[in-house]
Amino acid sequence: MTEDTILLASLDEALALGAKLAGVVGPGDVVALSGPLGAGKTSIARGLLAALGLEGEAPSPSFAIVQPYDVPEVRLPVLHVDLYRIDDPEEAEELGLEDARIDSLLLVEWPERLGEGYWRDALWLTLDVAADGTRRLTARVPAAWEGRWPLT
Repeated sequence: MTEDTILLASLDEALALGAKLAGVVGPGDVVALSGPLGAGKTSIARGLLAALGLEGEAPSPSFAIVQPYDVPEVRLPVLHVDLYRIDDPEEAEELGLEDARIDSLLLVEWPERLGEGYWRDALWLTLDVAADGTRRLTARVPAAWEGRWPLT
């Protein structure tokens, strides 16, 4: 596993990163988006979903927990997941994410709620916010993502 750090100076850069991710993701992939409230997790997800063809702004899945997107709305099936309100990893089992992953991309916000080892093959993107508002994104890149990260 390798680690990489990128600075995101604006919301537009977070959206652009998501758009670049859309070019390398596929069914079965997990992109884990970690960081404090307001760090830009949903912005990266929105950029990815827009690049996959979603028209309009993707809502945050905070209340629904799982927001599905299917073809032809997007190029490939996506489950945008927000685990913020999940208190116990067993609750996540009821969501059926592992079964859905077979033919869908999983975009998971707050993945640490299930433990850092839950998806060992996930591209794990952690955002931190500096005092000046710049976001530092640290990517943990497993073997399954080699050749796809860093994004060009």
